Formats: sequence, structure tokens, C-alpha cells
Amino acid sequence: MKNFGYIIILSILISCQSSNTNKPYEGYLFTYFEGQGNREMQEQLRFAISMDAIHWHALNDNKPIIDSEIISQSGGIRDPHILRKEDQSGFFMVATDMFTMKNGWDSNPGIILMKSSNLIDWDHSWIDLENTYPEAFKNVKWVWAPQTIYDHVAGKYLVYFTVRFHHNEKLDFYGAYAKEDFTGLESVPVLMFSPKYGGIDGDIVFKDDYYHFFFKGNTKDENGIEVKNGIQRAKSKSLFGIWQEDFEYIDAYSEQPIVVEGSSIFKLNNENEYILMYDLYANQRYEFQRSKDLEKFSKETESFVKDFHPRHGSVISLTKNELALLKSKWGKHIQFSNSKNNNE
Repeated sequence: MKNFGYIIILSILISCQSSNTNKPYEGYLFTYFEGQGNREMQEQLRFAISMDAIHWHALNDNKPIIDSEIISQSGGIRDPHILRKEDQSGFFMVATDMFTMKNGWDSNPGIILMKSSNLIDWDHSWIDLENTYPEAFKNVKWVWAPQTIYDHVAGKYLVYFTVRFHHNEKLDFYGAYAKEDFTGLESVPVLMFSPKYGGIDGDIVFKDDYYHFFFKGNTKDENGIEVKNGIQRAKSKSLFGIWQEDFEYIDAYSEQPIVVEGSSIFKLNNENEYILMYDLYANQRYEFQRSKDLEKFSKETESFVKDFHPRHGSVISLTKNELALLKSKWGKHIQFSNSKNNNE
């Protein structure tokens, strides 16, 4: 019993020591692709930074961080999603491998996987689902908006994305665990969530013992005609379901003839508040709503202050050192005079 008690105390001390070594976050990184300007240059990876998640400054003068020709099969990337590794040792990023300016919207080959230890230098690989898994995905049309989440039960990173086949217009979410080196998937992706009327642009957040799955959904009448669309949510205790849809719309525009997509959730630094941001792609706007519990969201939208025009992206928190490194590499001229949390 004495040894058992000692082990418990030691475990608590190690846990506390580990938590104390976690550096506080002081800023944010926004990964996106551009929505204006030369169309041939829009589907490229870009970064922006902020101190308060409201006032944003594009890095590298809003030029691509990495040429899409280098990291993709198609020559273009869309929907970049970035995730900090659970052990704080680096970052994973995934994106849609698609160049609509060149190849149109008929189909795309798959997704891109990237990894970095410092946010500056990135290794990449890609997955062509049709060629890699011909039996399951020989007739795939779209592989869209991949994202990554850590599965605490499995101790692995799950990569999930929207799939549509040529023979079926239904849009469903498929997923598979990534290989340990994040260069591919461990197995054939399987169906993980099939919304009643289909869905795209999934974003999963774990809170209070539930996975909250945000996505662009829709409602159809008895004839199968879409009558409404917008951001919806489903919940589950497991990443592979069963997912419970509430069929309610979260975004402020679902009752208006304004379309939104690309929803993404992130938590504000040192605050018990979440930001749900989304892309008003037809109106060239990017707005957000707030929530403290991921159940109720503010009714009025707010806008970012920015010097770029993002399309479907994602946000992570940054430490002071990470922020300084990014500024030194791509944004030495940036000043945060408009930020309420200016620590410069």
C-alpha cells in the first residue's frame, strides 16, 4: 500500500510538472487560401498572424508560403487545416489536393499531408484515394476538406474528409488513422458519419466528453429538393459514431439567401470562449460567432480586421516564440498596433 501511494503521488507530481512546462499562448496562426486576385495564384497555402484573433496580418505579403506545385499532385491546394501535435513537438497540416483554375470541379485526386517541427519547414506527401485504394474508391469524384484530430482512446491521429462518388451524389464523411510518420493512412478510409442530407467541410471539437461535429448541412423537402443550408452540428461519444444530428442551424444566415461554408472552431487563449468562423464565399466575407459551451452561439456575426481575403481555413494558438519566429521569417514589418492584446 505504501508503494501504491507513492506511485500515485509521483504520478500527480509528474502531471503537474508537465502542465507547468506548457508555454502560454500569446497569439494565433491562420492558414488559408486566397479568394481574390489572380485566379492561378489563389489555390496556394498562405499564413496570417494575430495577437487577439480579430486583427489579422498576412505573412509574406500574402504570397504563398509554399508553392502548390511542390506539395500537390494537381498543382493547387484548398481548405488547409493545421493541428498542433498532442505532445507539443510539432504540427500537422492537411489540405484538399485540387486546382480548379486548371482542372475545374469535376473531380480531384485526394488530399495532401504535411508535417513540421517549427511552422517554417514542411515535409509533404499526398494520397490519391482512387489509386491507393482502388477497390473502395475506384469511382470517387471528390475528396474534400480534410482535417485531423487526435483520438485520445486510440492514441492516434484521425484524418477525416468529405467523399462523393460519381455514382452517388450523397456527400459523406470518411476517415482513417494516419501512419505514425504522417506520410499516409494506416488502412482504407471507412464511413464515419453520414448526415441525413449529406454534408461537407467537417470540423470536430472535443469538449465535455463529447465530440462536436460541425459541418455544412442542408434540409430537403419530400421531393428531395434542398430548401435550406448552413452550418449544423452533430454529437457523439466516439469519433466513429453513432452521431446524433439536431438538424438545427447555427450560422446567422441560414434563413437568408446568403450561403456559408468552411466552418472552423478554435478556442481563444486564456478565455473560456470559442470562435466559430466561416466563409461567406459568394459575398467575399469571412465572419464569426461566439460560444462558451459549443451549444449556444451568439446571434450577431462579427468580422475580422485583415489585409487579405481568406477562403476556408483554420486557426491555432501560438506561443510567443512561435509568433516571433514567423514574424522573423515572413513578417518583420508587421506591427500589432490595432490589437487589444498588443504585447510588442
